[in-house]
Amino acid sequence: MFGYVRPLQSKLSQEERETYQAAYCGLCHCLKRRCGFGARYTLQYDFVFLALLLEDAPEWETCRRRCAAHPGKPRPCAAQTPALELCADESVILAYYKLRDSVADEGFWKATGCRVAAGLLRRTYRKARRARPDFDDHVARCLQELDQLERENSPQLDRVADAFARLLSGAAPETGDPALDRARRQLLYHLGRWIYLVDGVDDLAQDVARDRYNPIAARFGQTPDQDYLTTTMRHSLTLAQSAFQLLPTTAQSGILNNILYLGLPNVQALVQAGKWGRKERK
Repeated sequence: MFGYVRPLQSKLSQEERETYQAAYCGLCHCLKRRCGFGARYTLQYDFVFLALLLEDAPEWETCRRRCAAHPGKPRPCAAQTPALELCADESVILAYYKLRDSVADEGFWKATGCRVAAGLLRRTYRKARRARPDFDDHVARCLQELDQLERENSPQLDRVADAFARLLSGAAPETGDPALDRARRQLLYHLGRWIYLVDGVDDLAQDVARDRYNPIAARFGQTPDQDYLTTTMRHSLTLAQSAFQLLPTTAQSGILNNILYLGLPNVQALVQAGKWGRKERK
């Protein structure tokens, strides 16, 4: 869906790189197993982060598996867990809504492609919705509010970002532990706000050229206040990092720490410098 939430690979240990790769491949295989081969196209780094955040096992059981993308060399792959299954379902739900949104926002040819893709994903989405009805309802409500604000060309940057932030804060299921649930919600809320703002900066030139709504353009026009954007995005990251410090330490904490303190600031710097290209988006 976005793909901004990723580690700074050069600062991961060899063991952490293998664990991250196993989580990525594990989510891909989980998507196929639960939702069909086509669901693999909804795979995103963002949900790998969520799987790492929600996984509480002392150590992930892993194996080495081949796949269509890497038929020649087996890669480490995490065994299926409730965290991966939840992330697979939620990624399909969000991808389906994103495709439906793109049908309304894009030009004729791209909208046609999105319409076809949404049709192909519809059966998979319905299966994921049956598994996660509460999350589906939550996403629908938040996106309805977000869509209304975008149709009004709202210049209220905080209000628009808040709608998406609340959407992502609902991605973590309740555990019954109030302190843990609150910390997770706060982390995902501020991460969601950061994602929305970074995406707005990243898409600014393209959205302006195509006369599409962009929260940055609606607030500042075509010449945004870069100092303000840097400050507000860093503030969201700081609050996400603070919420992370309230969570119990797990086997995945080192990778999560890398993502929050190194990976995300690196992505933000690349996006703001205009160096976040097609390769990084994929």
